[in-house]
Amino acid sequence: MKNVKKITVALVLFVAATGFVNAQSKVAHINVQQLLQEMPEMKAAQAELKKLQETYRADIESSMTELRNKYTQYSNEATSKSKEENDKRAQELQGFEKNIQEAEQAAVQEMQKKQQELFAPISDKAKNAIEKVAAAEGFDYVVDASPGLSLIVAKGKDLLPAVKQELGF
Repeated sequence: MKNVKKITVALVLFVAATGFVNAQSKVAHINVQQLLQEMPEMKAAQAELKKLQETYRADIESSMTELRNKYTQYSNEATSKSKEENDKRAQELQGFEKNIQEAEQAAVQEMQKKQQELFAPISDKAKNAIEKVAAAEGFDYVVDASPGLSLIVAKGKDLLPAVKQELGF
């Protein structure tokens, strides 16, 4: 009778301990920034953005050079022109300068729009791969271990190699 009670108590403790262990969540980590930077699609997107940025920069620099040339020309001719003509030229230069500033702002907005357009599908692809690997390996939580995101201890499994394999690189 005593042995049955001991076995019963031991069995209850074993089941309870097993349930507690199974109830604990499995946690892994991954450096999402590193993953994104190593994705071939991201490298291609960054190259496309850089090319677009250089195009905008060249256009704006060309306009700035034209503005400087007009300013120099108008300054040199100012003494031979009437006050009305000089005032008209000053307004023209101000309008030209305003157009350049507007072009710069439009370029920044277009760059941001293009970046969002290019990066969103890449981020979605990475997220889907992370979710797939985490589910396949039985992880309940995956913490982003990118620098500056407050991950203090990273003793769990690093999913980066498995996610890179899932993505084919």
